[in-house]
Amino acid sequence: MTKTLYIIHGWTYSTEPWAKTIKLLNDKYHIKVEMLNVPGLTDPSKKIWNIKEYVKWADSLIPDGAIALGHSNGGRILMNLLVKKSQKLSHLILLDAAGVYEPSRKRDILKKLSRILSPLKQIRPLRKILHKIIGASDYERAPENMKKTLSNMLESDKDLDYTKIEVKTDILWGEMDKITPVRQAKKLHAGIKGSRIKIFPNWTHAPYIADPEGLARAISQVLKDKNSEKTLFSRSSRELPY
Repeated sequence: MTKTLYIIHGWTYSTEPWAKTIKLLNDKYHIKVEMLNVPGLTDPSKKIWNIKEYVKWADSLIPDGAIALGHSNGGRILMNLLVKKSQKLSHLILLDAAGVYEPSRKRDILKKLSRILSPLKQIRPLRKILHKIIGASDYERAPENMKKTLSNMLESDKDLDYTKIEVKTDILWGEMDKITPVRQAKKLHAGIKGSRIKIFPNWTHAPYIADPEGLARAISQVLKDKNSEKTLFSRSSRELPY
């Protein structure tokens, strides 16, 4: 029987980079993919969004009992949805997900540095250099409403209690991820009871670009595991038989 997988992508303005992974899931693994276009990103919107509005949006599009994958910000949205409606999904897949709050003195320093150096942004050759220095390219390149939306998303992480997630959860992560480091995957694994985790040494934050074949295979394997509901999985990040 063909399974349907709902995907909420991360902070991107195009789903085209997902095309190869989706084609492999459809053609090779017979998994139907429903990619949801996120308002303000792949679905144009001029409003400022908050996490409650994104949760309501996701709840309206994903049927009860569905299987859903959230990448980066998409994972943040799905976790917040499950905290509100614990049985909304039958299976959650977190792919290099955002949502783990980490107080960061470095982030505060970088924000101040960005304000101090903001006049340099008017000098085109220096703009990319500044973005690289402050590590805030997503923020700097976003339209004004989405800058505020991104700030809302980061702020919402303070209130996300992912230990309340009760559904079957698989955590897939890249060891080379510099955006959401692997330590965050381990925090999610420790906090979500019964969750499974697999860390891939060659994956970055965007495995659908770095390794679409490996990502499609990993998704297929977690979906075909018929006994996962009945097993309390090992907390080790390297003992799963993928």
